Amino acid sequence: MSPADPLLSVVVPVRNEAPNIAPLVAEIGAALSGVPHEIIYVDDGSTDATAEALAGLRATVPALVVLRHAVSCGQSAAIVTGVRAARGAWIATLDGDGQNDPADIPALWDYAQAHGTPGQPPLMVAGWRVNRRDNQVKRLSSRLANGIRARLLGDATPDTGCGLKLFPRTLFLSLPAFDHMHRFLPALVLRQGGRVVSRPVNHRPRLRGQSNYGTLDRLAVGVTDILGVMWLQRRWKRPQLLAAPPASTTASSPASSPASSLAATPE
Repeated sequence: MSPADPLLSVVVPVRNEAPNIAPLVAEIGAALSGVPHEIIYVDDGSTDATAEALAGLRATVPALVVLRHAVSCGQSAAIVTGVRAARGAWIATLDGDGQNDPADIPALWDYAQAHGTPGQPPLMVAGWRVNRRDNQVKRLSSRLANGIRARLLGDATPDTGCGLKLFPRTLFLSLPAFDHMHRFLPALVLRQGGRVVSRPVNHRPRLRGQSNYGTLDRLAVGVTDILGVMWLQRRWKRPQLLAAPPASTTASSPASSPASSLAATPE
């Protein structure tokens, strides 16, 4: 179970989360001790001690991979960077603030291995924060946004804002990349012909640091983003391939010629 050959890559986008780095890395390692994995942190242009905290762990955590954006490009861009660099066939994403519980990853992994079988549409397992540990304003705004999004996009996902998700790497790389795409992954996966299943996960209060998002700015960009995703849904039709007929070998086979067939037919 060497990180040199991971089955699962955990991608964690962070910006100014220095005090949360070491505790969360330790939790991820403990949760996935039975799964060959790597932990990819993407520092999205942090201005605090996040880079130093990550550098200090690299010597003691062999599974840790650290990437860094020169300037902040947003959470979605950080996830894209991490997935592109990942070596695992499966990806788990996790918010870097410590509110997602790494102990939930094994259950999502087991579910994906049991239901993400070859020959079926690719599967995304999305975390569902049944018991949110945020303030009332944040919970109400999230509930409103989820309701509007689900009605307009038809993604049938109760909590697209949960950072804890698990999916095949190839599935993610087939999706269109844009700012804030991480909020619409279920709709994008369905657009691509995949399946989305929501599973209850733990949600914890933020213990260290400050949120990088505010309620109003999140709502403001949400309207434009939903319109953009609706446009994407309407401007793409998934091709459905017909089964190709087997290559014909009858022309060179005397036994299969019309004359031979007639001769072989009983009177």
